[in-house]
Amino acid sequence: MGFVVKIAVFDSGLGSLSIIKPIQKKVIADIIYFADQKNFPYGKKSVLQLEKIIKSTIEMLDKNFSPNIIVIGSNTPSLLLKKIIKNTRIVRVFPPLKDAKRKTKTKTIAILATESVIKSNTLQNYIKKNLPKKIKVVKINASPLVELVESGKFMDNKKLCINIIKKILSKSFIQNHVDVATLSSTHLPFLLPLLKEIFPNIIFLDPGNVVADKIAKKLRHQNKTKTLTIFASGNVQVFQKKLSKIGIKNKVRSL
Repeated sequence: MGFVVKIAVFDSGLGSLSIIKPIQKKVIADIIYFADQKNFPYGKKSVLQLEKIIKSTIEMLDKNFSPNIIVIGSNTPSLLLKKIIKNTRIVRVFPPLKDAKRKTKTKTIAILATESVIKSNTLQNYIKKNLPKKIKVVKINASPLVELVESGKFMDNKKLCINIIKKILSKSFIQNHVDVATLSSTHLPFLLPLLKEIFPNIIFLDPGNVVADKIAKKLRHQNKTKTLTIFASGNVQVFQKKLSKIGIKNKVRSL
Protein backbone atom coordinates (compact mmCIF):
# COMPACT_ATOMS: atom_id res chain seq x y z
CA MET A 1 0.00 0.00 0.00
CA GLY A 2 1.59 3.28 -1.13
CA PHE A 3 1.13 6.82 0.10
CA VAL A 4 -2.56 7.82 0.17
CA VAL A 5 -3.52 11.46 -0.33
CA LYS A 6 -6.41 12.52 1.90
CA ILE A 7 -8.23 15.84 1.68
CA ALA A 8 -10.80 16.77 4.34
CA VAL A 9 -13.39 19.40 3.40
CA PHE A 10 -15.89 20.78 5.90
CA ASP A 11 -18.72 23.28 6.15
CA SER A 12 -21.82 23.86 8.27
CA GLY A 13 -24.02 21.87 5.88
CA LEU A 14 -24.07 20.76 2.25
CA GLY A 15 -22.59 24.04 0.97
CA SER A 16 -19.04 22.97 0.31
CA LEU A 17 -20.10 19.97 -1.74
CA SER A 18 -20.13 22.62 -4.50
CA ILE A 19 -16.32 22.70 -4.42
CA ILE A 20 -15.83 18.91 -4.54
CA LYS A 21 -16.21 18.70 -8.35
CA PRO A 22 -13.59 21.39 -9.10
CA ILE A 23 -11.19 19.66 -6.66
CA GLN A 24 -11.78 16.25 -8.30
CA LYS A 25 -11.06 17.76 -11.72
CA LYS A 26 -7.61 18.91 -10.57
CA VAL A 27 -6.63 16.28 -8.01
CA ILE A 28 -6.97 12.51 -7.61
CA ALA A 29 -7.36 11.91 -3.89
CA ASP A 30 -9.53 10.43 -1.14
CA ILE A 31 -11.90 13.22 -0.13
CA ILE A 32 -13.57 13.23 3.27
CA TYR A 33 -16.50 15.63 3.44
CA PHE A 34 -17.82 16.65 6.85
CA ALA A 35 -21.17 18.44 7.02
CA ASP A 36 -21.34 20.11 10.43
CA GLN A 37 -25.14 20.32 10.48
CA LYS A 38 -25.15 20.67 14.24
CA ASN A 39 -23.55 24.13 13.92
CA PHE A 40 -25.45 25.38 10.85
CA PRO A 41 -25.32 28.24 9.92
CA TYR A 42 -21.74 29.50 10.44
CA GLY A 43 -22.91 32.80 8.93
CA LYS A 44 -24.84 33.84 12.01
CA LYS A 45 -22.25 32.88 14.65
CA SER A 46 -20.04 35.31 16.57
CA VAL A 47 -16.28 35.22 15.95
CA LEU A 48 -15.74 33.61 19.37
CA GLN A 49 -18.30 30.87 18.67
CA LEU A 50 -16.77 30.24 15.24
CA GLU A 51 -13.26 30.07 16.66
CA LYS A 52 -14.32 27.33 19.09
CA ILE A 53 -16.24 25.36 16.42
CA ILE A 54 -13.52 25.54 13.76
CA LYS A 55 -10.64 24.66 16.09
CA SER A 56 -12.44 21.61 17.50
CA THR A 57 -13.53 20.50 13.99
CA ILE A 58 -9.96 20.68 12.69
CA GLU A 59 -8.70 18.70 15.71
CA MET A 60 -11.44 16.09 15.21
CA LEU A 61 -10.65 15.69 11.48
CA ASP A 62 -6.92 15.38 12.24
CA LYS A 63 -7.53 12.76 14.92
CA ASN A 64 -9.91 10.66 12.81
CA PHE A 65 -8.37 10.92 9.34
CA SER A 66 -4.88 12.52 9.46
CA PRO A 67 -5.57 14.40 6.19
CA ASN A 68 -2.77 15.96 4.11
CA ILE A 69 -4.95 19.02 3.53
CA ILE A 70 -7.97 20.44 5.35
CA VAL A 71 -10.27 22.76 3.40
CA ILE A 72 -12.35 25.22 5.41
CA GLY A 73 -15.08 25.20 2.82
CA SER A 74 -16.86 28.28 4.12
CA ASN A 75 -16.09 31.92 3.39
CA THR A 76 -17.32 32.98 6.85
CA PRO A 77 -14.60 31.38 9.04
CA SER A 78 -12.03 31.72 6.22
CA LEU A 79 -12.38 35.50 6.37
CA LEU A 80 -13.22 36.03 10.03
CA LEU A 81 -10.58 33.72 11.51
CA LYS A 82 -7.72 34.72 9.23
CA LYS A 83 -5.35 35.55 12.08
CA ILE A 84 -6.20 32.50 14.17
CA ILE A 85 -5.55 29.49 11.96
CA LYS A 86 -2.05 29.69 10.51
CA ASN A 87 -1.45 26.15 9.38
CA THR A 88 0.08 25.50 5.95
CA ARG A 89 -2.10 22.39 5.46
CA ILE A 90 -5.25 24.48 5.69
CA VAL A 91 -6.87 25.88 2.54
CA ARG A 92 -9.54 28.55 2.82
CA VAL A 93 -12.20 29.98 0.53
CA PHE A 94 -12.13 33.72 -0.20
CA PRO A 95 -14.12 36.03 -2.50
CA PRO A 96 -12.37 35.86 -5.91
CA LEU A 97 -11.82 39.63 -6.14
CA LYS A 98 -8.86 39.56 -8.55
CA ASP A 99 -10.98 37.69 -11.06
CA ALA A 100 -13.88 40.10 -10.45
CA LYS A 101 -11.58 43.09 -11.04
CA ARG A 102 -10.49 41.66 -14.40
CA LYS A 103 -14.04 40.94 -15.55
CA THR A 104 -16.04 44.01 -14.51
CA LYS A 105 -16.73 46.59 -17.22
CA THR A 106 -19.05 48.82 -15.16
CA LYS A 107 -16.43 48.93 -12.34
CA THR A 108 -19.09 47.74 -9.87
CA ILE A 109 -19.06 44.29 -8.36
CA ALA A 110 -21.29 42.63 -5.75
CA ILE A 111 -20.13 40.32 -2.99
CA LEU A 112 -22.84 37.86 -1.92
CA ALA A 113 -21.93 36.53 1.52
CA THR A 114 -23.39 35.57 4.88
CA GLU A 115 -24.69 38.14 7.34
CA SER A 116 -21.68 38.00 9.70
CA VAL A 117 -19.21 38.42 6.82
CA ILE A 118 -21.11 41.36 5.29
CA LYS A 119 -21.18 43.16 8.65
CA SER A 120 -17.50 42.50 9.44
CA ASN A 121 -14.56 44.91 9.25
CA THR A 122 -12.54 41.95 8.01
CA LEU A 123 -14.40 41.93 4.70
CA GLN A 124 -13.90 45.68 4.35
CA ASN A 125 -10.14 45.25 4.92
CA TYR A 126 -10.01 42.35 2.46
CA ILE A 127 -11.69 44.53 -0.20
CA LYS A 128 -9.24 47.40 0.46
CA LYS A 129 -6.29 45.06 0.15
CA ASN A 130 -7.46 43.36 -3.07
CA LEU A 131 -9.29 46.03 -5.07
CA PRO A 132 -8.42 49.54 -6.28
CA LYS A 133 -10.60 52.41 -5.03
CA LYS A 134 -12.06 53.02 -8.49
CA ILE A 135 -14.01 49.74 -8.21
CA LYS A 136 -17.24 50.02 -6.26
CA VAL A 137 -18.28 47.05 -4.12
CA VAL A 138 -21.88 46.32 -3.19
CA LYS A 139 -22.08 43.98 -0.19
CA ILE A 140 -25.23 41.86 -0.06
CA ASN A 141 -26.39 39.69 2.84
CA ALA A 142 -27.13 36.36 1.14
CA SER A 143 -27.93 34.39 4.33
CA PRO A 144 -31.58 33.86 3.19
CA LEU A 145 -30.24 32.33 -0.06
CA VAL A 146 -27.95 30.02 1.93
CA GLU A 147 -31.07 28.82 3.80
CA LEU A 148 -32.78 28.06 0.45
CA VAL A 149 -29.95 25.71 -0.43
CA GLU A 150 -29.53 24.03 2.95
CA SER A 151 -33.29 23.43 3.27
CA GLY A 152 -33.37 21.81 -0.20
CA LYS A 153 -36.01 24.30 -1.40
CA PHE A 154 -33.81 25.19 -4.37
CA MET A 155 -34.58 21.73 -5.72
CA ASP A 156 -38.32 21.49 -5.19
CA ASN A 157 -39.68 25.04 -5.04
CA LYS A 158 -38.26 26.95 -7.97
CA LYS A 159 -40.96 29.65 -7.93
CA LEU A 160 -40.31 30.51 -4.29
CA CYS A 161 -36.56 30.62 -4.92
CA ILE A 162 -36.91 32.94 -7.91
CA ASN A 163 -39.07 35.32 -5.85
CA ILE A 164 -36.62 35.37 -2.93
CA ILE A 165 -33.57 35.78 -5.21
CA LYS A 166 -35.22 38.72 -7.02
CA LYS A 167 -36.26 40.33 -3.73
CA ILE A 168 -32.74 40.16 -2.31
CA LEU A 169 -30.67 40.97 -5.40
CA SER A 170 -32.60 42.82 -8.14
CA LYS A 171 -32.71 46.30 -6.61
CA SER A 172 -29.02 46.34 -5.61
CA PHE A 173 -27.89 44.93 -8.95
CA ILE A 174 -29.94 47.38 -11.05
CA GLN A 175 -29.37 50.55 -9.02
CA ASN A 176 -25.60 50.01 -8.84
CA HIS A 177 -25.03 48.70 -12.42
CA VAL A 178 -23.45 45.51 -11.07
CA ASP A 179 -22.03 43.30 -13.83
CA VAL A 180 -19.98 40.81 -11.75
CA ALA A 181 -21.02 39.08 -8.50
CA THR A 182 -18.93 36.77 -6.33
CA LEU A 183 -20.68 33.76 -4.80
CA SER A 184 -18.96 34.15 -1.44
CA SER A 185 -20.76 31.40 0.38
CA THR A 186 -20.10 27.90 -0.89
CA HIS A 187 -23.84 27.18 -0.73
CA LEU A 188 -24.55 29.73 -3.46
CA PRO A 189 -23.15 27.86 -6.51
CA PHE A 190 -26.11 25.47 -6.11
CA LEU A 191 -28.29 28.44 -7.14
CA LEU A 192 -26.20 29.23 -10.22
CA PRO A 193 -28.72 27.92 -12.81
CA LEU A 194 -31.43 30.15 -11.31
CA LEU A 195 -29.12 33.16 -10.92
CA LYS A 196 -28.06 32.92 -14.59
CA GLU A 197 -31.68 32.59 -15.67
CA ILE A 198 -32.80 35.67 -13.68
CA PHE A 199 -29.72 37.81 -14.40
CA PRO A 200 -28.35 36.69 -17.79
CA ASN A 201 -26.11 39.78 -18.11
CA ILE A 202 -24.26 39.30 -14.85
CA ILE A 203 -21.13 37.18 -14.44
CA PHE A 204 -21.30 35.07 -11.27
CA LEU A 205 -17.93 33.92 -9.92
CA ASP A 206 -17.63 30.61 -8.09
CA PRO A 207 -14.37 30.35 -6.04
CA GLY A 208 -14.25 26.53 -6.35
CA ASN A 209 -11.64 26.57 -9.11
CA VAL A 210 -9.31 28.82 -7.10
CA VAL A 211 -9.54 26.39 -4.15
CA ALA A 212 -8.80 23.43 -6.44
CA ASP A 213 -5.71 25.22 -7.84
CA LYS A 214 -4.41 25.95 -4.33
CA ILE A 215 -4.78 22.28 -3.37
CA ALA A 216 -3.08 21.04 -6.55
CA LYS A 217 -0.08 23.31 -5.82
CA LYS A 218 0.27 21.96 -2.28
CA LEU A 219 0.24 18.25 -3.20
CA ARG A 220 3.38 16.44 -4.28
CA HIS A 221 1.63 13.12 -4.82
CA GLN A 222 -1.77 11.99 -6.08
CA ASN A 223 -3.66 8.71 -5.77
CA LYS A 224 -4.43 6.28 -8.59
CA THR A 225 -8.16 6.40 -7.80
CA LYS A 226 -10.46 8.96 -6.18
CA THR A 227 -13.06 8.43 -3.47
CA LEU A 228 -15.59 10.62 -1.66
CA THR A 229 -16.75 9.72 1.86
CA ILE A 230 -19.39 11.88 3.52
CA PHE A 231 -19.87 12.38 7.27
CA ALA A 232 -22.28 14.61 9.18
CA SER A 233 -22.96 15.81 12.70
CA GLY A 234 -26.56 16.08 13.85
CA ASN A 235 -29.29 14.06 12.13
CA VAL A 236 -27.63 11.87 9.49
CA GLN A 237 -30.94 10.65 7.98
CA VAL A 238 -32.08 14.22 7.31
CA PHE A 239 -28.78 14.97 5.60
CA GLN A 240 -29.00 11.77 3.55
CA LYS A 241 -32.41 12.88 2.25
CA LYS A 242 -31.06 16.31 1.29
CA LEU A 243 -28.22 14.70 -0.64
CA SER A 244 -30.45 12.25 -2.51
CA LYS A 245 -32.56 15.25 -3.59
CA ILE A 246 -29.52 16.75 -5.30
CA GLY A 247 -28.52 13.44 -6.85
CA ILE A 248 -25.72 12.42 -4.45
CA LYS A 249 -26.06 8.74 -3.56
CA ASN A 250 -23.09 8.36 -1.20
CA LYS A 251 -23.99 6.87 2.18
CA VAL A 252 -23.69 9.45 4.97
CA ARG A 253 -21.98 8.34 8.16
CA SER A 254 -22.24 9.87 11.61
CA LEU A 255 -19.30 11.76 13.10
